[in-house]
Amino acid sequence: MTTSLLAPAPLQVRRMALAAWPQSLLATTLLGGLGYGDGPDAVRAPVLSAAPMVDAWSGVGTVREGRSGRVRWRHDGRWLWGALEIDEAAEGIGLQALVRQAYADIFAALQATGCRHLLRLWNYVPRINEAQDGLERYRHFNAGRQLAFLDAGQAAFEGAPAASCLGVQGGPLCVRFLAGTQAAVPVENPRQVPAYHYPSAYGPRSPTFSRAALVPLPPGRVALLVSGTASIAGHLSLHAGDVEAQTLETLLNLQTVIAAAEARCSARLALRDFDCVIYVRHAEHAATVQRLLQDRLGADAHAVRSAVMLQADVCRADLLVEIEAHGSAPGELVT
Repeated sequence: MTTSLLAPAPLQVRRMALAAWPQSLLATTLLGGLGYGDGPDAVRAPVLSAAPMVDAWSGVGTVREGRSGRVRWRHDGRWLWGALEIDEAAEGIGLQALVRQAYADIFAALQATGCRHLLRLWNYVPRINEAQDGLERYRHFNAGRQLAFLDAGQAAFEGAPAASCLGVQGGPLCVRFLAGTQAAVPVENPRQVPAYHYPSAYGPRSPTFSRAALVPLPPGRVALLVSGTASIAGHLSLHAGDVEAQTLETLLNLQTVIAAAEARCSARLALRDFDCVIYVRHAEHAATVQRLLQDRLGADAHAVRSAVMLQADVCRADLLVEIEAHGSAPGELVT
């Protein structure tokens, strides 16, 4: 989905050097961006790839901006980008309640702008694998998120948006999201149990996301937004302690969900053409993961050359690597 900001596509994302980001804010069609490295709107996670980058999302027409509670948003009447950060210590409430409030503000932003359909979310949670009040913080996050979806009458199970949730060492709870006036087509991975159907062993409330979202970009194009993907089959983590095997399992899952998406549209989608963000738990694993991507996709693949690699905690403590991706191609949804 990497295209020129001057192209006529109605929604597009361009991966650029983070240093160019302040100048990009002058673009009237720019909705927002997610940065990787030190800077405004950046993920608070160490960058292990060559240079700090940003994914800049752009729409069409005049962009309006505003706030809904803690959410800062920009929209063009069809596409909405939103961002929020909340300091947990300053709020003085637990993570579950904090997430429930944060997502209530997100749903208020959807109502205020008319872009009522969440397409993709990026969540960054401090100390995600630590225990709090006898429960892992990621499980507190899931409970707060699901309750907020139910509070708002949003699809918390089938039809949930694509999403990622990674752990960072410090800073506020950080959420970025993309929404639109038309719902995406949710895509699941036939090798995996849908996350919203995980058994209670993974927490009192299941994660609220689909494995990917197919977004129509008329005229004649579709985008695929792939959620954070890891070494899971069924609902079980595989290959504990083996970063090579986990990376290969993750790539298999990515290829499988892309194939499932192709069955729902006429577009020909290829992982090697996507923009990827790779999260590794341990910095020393970065070179191994990079080598395996080159071996499987080819050193000349766009997904390899443009990949951003960050050090972050994956939502399950036994997982060492997670990969998310987005891309687009000519085609239409199959009805």
